[in-house]
Amino acid sequence: MDRKHELNKFATEIRLETVKQIGNLGFGHIGGCMSIVETLAVLYSGVLKNDPKNPKWEDRDWLVISKGHAGPSIYSTLALKGYFDIELLKTLNKGGTSLPSHCDRNKTIGIDVTTGSLGQGISQAIGIALGHRQRGMDNWIYLIMGDGELQEGQVWEGAMFAPHYNLDNLITFVDNNKQQLDGYTKDVMNVESIHKKFEAFNWHVQTIDGHDVQAIEEAIKIAKVTKGKPSVIVLETIKGKDCTYAQGDIDNHHMRVSEEDNKKAVAKLEAMMASFKERGVSK
Repeated sequence: MDRKHELNKFATEIRLETVKQIGNLGFGHIGGCMSIVETLAVLYSGVLKNDPKNPKWEDRDWLVISKGHAGPSIYSTLALKGYFDIELLKTLNKGGTSLPSHCDRNKTIGIDVTTGSLGQGISQAIGIALGHRQRGMDNWIYLIMGDGELQEGQVWEGAMFAPHYNLDNLITFVDNNKQQLDGYTKDVMNVESIHKKFEAFNWHVQTIDGHDVQAIEEAIKIAKVTKGKPSVIVLETIKGKDCTYAQGDIDNHHMRVSEEDNKKAVAKLEAMMASFKERGVSK
């Protein structure tokens, strides 16, 4: 089966494990976890230079999840790639866990940077990219931000800094799912046009369907051959994508989940997984 189907299958696996995590806990940041799944599937399927057996490998590519509340989807990805036992996902945000609700590099194997205070991730990613450049390292720094996060002034300080220092080893994704904690971004504080704003700061900008794995992979390839400036890939996404109780709900940033709703969400994703199996998608 072709790579597109393999990537979509992996994305569905990530969604399924993430829904299980949050359902087991009974609440969580489901919306923003679901909207970046395809990007994670692409990154962890041969794009990101990493080694689950050596997570602190010095020459690895780094991933900064600035929207740290999307931690559960990252944990699902890391577990599926063998960074730690998948059974650990059942401990999400519980006492003594190594999987807190927001990403913490000191607790979770495979997490490069502690995040959660929105806006700070771009500063961290830029600092890492600049430091690695000065050390002559040949690796990539990937950054994932939310669209509501762009309302933070710190983001635009970073947007000015990165092109000035020609940080073409930095590839940023903006998860433009058009929703945030308090409603639609256009109503809270309109961030559009994201494409034009970053272009004005002299970034190389692409806007794509954030649920199209082939488009994501191609955009990364283009970003990697763009020299002299950082790249941003604006992902047009759906918050809560493919989660039966979350997609289409304006309040899906953080939700309580009933046992019944969780069962329905899991059943839908398990059916999607079964359809891949029927088509012979094995990876």
